[in-house]
Amino acid sequence: MANDRKRDYYEVLGVDKSADETKIKKAYRDLAKKYHPDLHPGDKEAEAKFKEASEAYSILSDPEKRKMYDLGGHDAMNGGGGGGFNFNGDFSSFGDIFGDIFGGMFGGGGSRSRARSGPMRGEDLNYVLRVDFGEAVFGCEKEIELTSKSTCKTCGGSGAKAGTSPITCPRCGGSGQITRTQQSMLGIIRNVTVCPDCGGAGKIIKEKCSDCRGTGYTSARKRIKVRIPAGIDNGQGVRVRGEGEPGVNGGTRGDLIVEVVVRPHPDFRRQNSDIYSVVKVPFTTMALGGEINVRTMDGDVSYKVSAGTQTGTRVKIKGKGVPNSGYGFGSSRGDHYATLNVDVPVSLTNEQKETLKKFDELSGEKPKKKGFFK
Repeated sequence: MANDRKRDYYEVLGVDKSADETKIKKAYRDLAKKYHPDLHPGDKEAEAKFKEASEAYSILSDPEKRKMYDLGGHDAMNGGGGGGFNFNGDFSSFGDIFGDIFGGMFGGGGSRSRARSGPMRGEDLNYVLRVDFGEAVFGCEKEIELTSKSTCKTCGGSGAKAGTSPITCPRCGGSGQITRTQQSMLGIIRNVTVCPDCGGAGKIIKEKCSDCRGTGYTSARKRIKVRIPAGIDNGQGVRVRGEGEPGVNGGTRGDLIVEVVVRPHPDFRRQNSDIYSVVKVPFTTMALGGEINVRTMDGDVSYKVSAGTQTGTRVKIKGKGVPNSGYGFGSSRGDHYATLNVDVPVSLTNEQKETLKKFDELSGEKPKKKGFFK
């Protein structure tokens, strides 16, 4: 693409020349999402637009390159200043751009592509654990099984064959980075990239360990006990320290994050620290009053129903809800709310029917007849 045919970079991103870094980043993000080749496989037009937007962003997001472009346009970028924008046919060259914009989306390397010669903490592992309603309310201890990585005993974690050792990468000198300097009209520009030979590790393994195949780690099934605190809710997690992925270059292990999924209860419903249920009460008890048993997580609790209680009335059983102690709110518990509904019998004896008819007559509430004549 000749320079006289190239569109203005600001025009490509659809921003003004006064646009700040945030606006430029947002504009590119929107275009990259719209035209990314992964979303349009085989679409050459989308690929070209994506490449054009990426080229524009690579220049305008860099303060030094942007100054050069503002002063000399596209000619300044090809005249030794910026070195142009080299596209090699795949999209791996956009890794740093994607890492900055998307944090790893679309395969960009981002911060993980930088040098790893120093100690790095291991990745966290995620595990989904299903527990019963009661186990979540009162807490429990569960044993889970998962695949865990350990330092290879054969090579001691070096990844090299026994009797050999990794060598310092001759290309980057063990830094894991390649630094290139370029002379521009504004001075010297330094570009730092990940060493392609060692992938940023700073070391190269000539002969790989046969047990771990050069990774430095072996995998095995492991059983871990996890304490689920009382009062945990659906979707909350428990962190188990040091049970994640091993660290790199002497770094600490990551953690195991256990996400809790609570199975629903057939009779109880939870909202925050309170529990709700429905209790069927005989008509006579609702009308005359009396004692009933309300089922809670602690067992049946006696409750006195007042005479004339209407169906749908909600009553509170104090302190029979979900404990708050698991998350630092003290030792208090929520409440249990029971909705009282009339339990209408589905079958009656003749004597019961006659009694209800007599009650209906005594109540004096007879339905009015429809029609012209009363």
